This record gives sequence, C-alpha cells and structure tokens, in this order.
Amino acid sequence: MSDSLLITGASQLLTLRGRGARRGKALSQLGIVEDGAVLISDGLIAGVGPASKVEKLAAARKAERVDVAGRVVLPGFVDSHTHPVFAEPRLIDFEKRISGASYEEIAEAGGGIRSSIEGVRKASTVFLANKVRSAFENLAKHGTTTVEAKSGYGLSLESELKSLQAIQVAARQWPGAVVPTFLGAHVVPPEYLGRSRDYVELVCNEMIPAVAKTKLASFVDVFCDHGAFSTKETAEIFTAAAQNKLAVRAHMGQLSETRIDSFLRFDPASLDHMDYVNEADLPALAKSETVATLVPGANYFLGLKRYPEARQLIDSGVAVALATDYNPGTSPTVSMPMAMSLACTHMKMSPSEAITAATINGAWALRLADRKGSIDQGKDADMTVFDVRDYREIAYWFGENRCVLTVIQGVGLGTLAA
Repeated sequence: MSDSLLITGASQLLTLRGRGARRGKALSQLGIVEDGAVLISDGLIAGVGPASKVEKLAAARKAERVDVAGRVVLPGFVDSHTHPVFAEPRLIDFEKRISGASYEEIAEAGGGIRSSIEGVRKASTVFLANKVRSAFENLAKHGTTTVEAKSGYGLSLESELKSLQAIQVAARQWPGAVVPTFLGAHVVPPEYLGRSRDYVELVCNEMIPAVAKTKLASFVDVFCDHGAFSTKETAEIFTAAAQNKLAVRAHMGQLSETRIDSFLRFDPASLDHMDYVNEADLPALAKSETVATLVPGANYFLGLKRYPEARQLIDSGVAVALATDYNPGTSPTVSMPMAMSLACTHMKMSPSEAITAATINGAWALRLADRKGSIDQGKDADMTVFDVRDYREIAYWFGENRCVLTVIQGVGLGTLAA
C-alpha cells in the first residue's frame, strides 16, 4: 500500500494559506482553488493546487487516489475552547433555565459548574478518559482535527491532575492533536466558599507547580468574571503560571465587562467569550498577538439575546477565532459548523470569516499555526470534506452534519458516499 494519498476532485479547495493570524478583510481570504487536489505523504502535505498539476506529482509517487466528486475540501477545524472532562450532563440546570432561572441564579443554588464537581471527583481516570476520547471522536465526525481540552470540574489538586491525566490518556488514543489546559481557576469550589483567598493560594502555590512538573498542560486558564475570579486574582494566577513557564489564556467578559488592557502584558494566547468588551481596549488588543475566541454556542444554549460584537472586533483589527465551548452546562455541542452558523446568523460574520475563524485563527489561538489550520505544503495533513458544492453551505445547513470525511495526519476517518 502506498504511503502517499491524493485527494482530488474538489469543487472548491480552501487552502487558507498565508502568514499571520487573519484580521480585518484578510478574514475573508480563503485561498480557494477550484478543481483542487492535495497530495499527502507520510502524514504531511506534499503538494496542493489545481488537480492537473498535483495529479502529475502524485503519479510519480504512486499515490492512492481519493476522488471527492465535486465536494468542498478545507482544513480540519481547530476547536480552541472545550471542556470535555465531565461525568454527566447538567439536565437539572437545563430545566431550570427553561423555567426562567438565570445563569447566576442556577449557580447560587448549587448548580452550574459546581454541580459537576462531585461526579469528576468520584470518577476513575479510565472512566473520564473514555468520556473524553468519545468527545474527541464525535468532534472529528464533524470535521474537527485539533482540540483544546480543559480540566476544571474537579477543583482539587487530586481531581484536577486526574482530569489532565484523563485528557492525556484520551489524546494518546485519538489521532488528532490535543492541547491540554489547566483550568483549576474555574470557580471557587464549595469547600472554599467564603475563603476564596485560600483557594487562589492553592491554585498558585500547589496546583500550577504540580501541573508544570508533570507537564500535563500547555496552558493555564482562568474564569475572570463576577461569581468566579477577580481581575486581581486572575493577575496572581497568570503570574504563577509565568513563573512556572506555562502560557495563559482566559475566560473573559462573558457575564460582565472586564478591562483587558492590563492582562495583555502576560501575552495570553486567547481571551474567550468576550461578550462584554470596552471599546477603549480594542486598539491594544488589535496590536497584540492575542486572539479573541468567540463561542456563540454558549449564548444560544443559555438563551441569551446578546452575542459577542464580532463585527466591532473584526473592524477594529482584532484576530477572531470560533470554538464550540463544548461542555455539559452551557454548550453541549461538538459541531464547529453549528458554531459557524450561529456566528453568521447572530454575530453577522460572513461564511468566509467564520471558516477562517474556525481553522487558521483557531490554530493561532493555540499557537499551532506552524502545523495546523491551513492546507499548505509541509504542514500536517489535517483536512475535512463536506458534502456541499459551495463553502457557504457549511454554515447554511444548521443542525445537519454534512462532513463525510475527516483526514488527520493523512489518515481518513469516515467514508465517501457515491
């Protein structure tokens, strides 16, 4: 069997080739090749361009041929914000919200993030790893090839390390790329209510050093908002992360406005949610390498009327990414196309902007753009095939999975129907 693979016959091949995180008008530049083809060799992209040109190169290598029959081929989605380590869905929260309870009211009544703690603390690493691997596999069925995976539902030293170990085990069993993130600062756990200072010290002085020592995470995340952690506490946790040589990212501006200018000195890879942003912070954010990762699935599932001001961010020159925010309480979806559809309908992003935000800019949000997020020679052969003729259909057909083939490092997952 050949170690080379030729994917040919694409009505539109979206390469997303180019340098740097996409901003402004560049978000709409998809690098489309009509009647395109991709040659894969040893898990890497060996050639990309018009089929007539790439097929000649493939013939010399005796590549195995896969004809996508006029479908659309694009880079595998990079889902840069997920919370896959949990035991059960939060159905009580779901019903309470339907009855009119707010996010804050549910949390104050013992629901929300805290209601997931007991299940994670009691679960074995094997159980959690199986749940996480299942989530990865379902993400891949919808075209995702790279996933950021957070801990954050254990909120003790032992259970947070167990959660990260579960991510590590699942990552070894799945062919896609996984970026583990430590989110011990998700909320203050029940046993520390009224003693948040003690919990922040635990996160900074014990949890982060342990995570760094075991090399179980690439990033430290903080939920900075009312009901979670203050700006001062977030800065302390970021400082501890930097001292332990861990990069940072944050949940920011989901429930209320938080001034972000002071956090940019920590060079966060991304600030996520960003529903409430002070306009005065936009110039500094635009000049930085920090990506604003928007997760409209959470706004949809919470029944919110307000969505992130994507147009304001884009027009200000901020690099914008999209992610699912897959989690049991506020965004139980594995579908990046659904996130893209919401971005188009509720945040007025164009379909091309949504694709860029879900691929190459997601890779920038994870600092993996040298390997992921575009179909370019020398990069990992991660791509997805959708049963559509025009890329705009990917966000158009919501609630339906049109992904028919996902290729991860040159290996296809799924089958093409005739």
